[in-house]
Parts: sequence; C-alpha cells; structure tokens
Amino acid sequence: MGDDLWARIGPLLPPWPKKAPGSQPVPDRLCLQDILYVLHNDIAWQLLPLELGFGPGQACWRRRDR
Repeated sequence: MGDDLWARIGPLLPPWPKKAPGSQPVPDRLCLQDILYVLHNDIAWQLLPLELGFGPGQACWRRRDR
C-alpha cells in the first residue's frame, strides 16, 4: 500500500486502547495490508503467507471484526 493511500485511510481508523489486554497488536498499516491482500486474492485468513510480513492472519481477522 502506498504512502498516499495510507495517508488517507490511517486517520480514519480508531486508536487502539492503551490498556488493551494481551500482546501488542499488529500495526494498523500492516493489518490493513493483510485485509486487502486476503480480500483481493480471495483466500482464507489461515492461508495468508507469513512470508509477506503482514502479520498473522487470525490477528488481522479479529481486527477487521473490531
């Protein structure tokens, strides 16, 4: 995802709660790239290649639900 697109979308995302339980979340930009990749390629979240560096598919799936 290009910087121009992220500059438009990033400010629209709600901030992550400071005292959220669990480990640190996947950064918003990486998570959005993950979501867009899965939707564009029409693959299951579990089949997201970790080699792409977006983060775990399940974590981004939960973020999408949030």
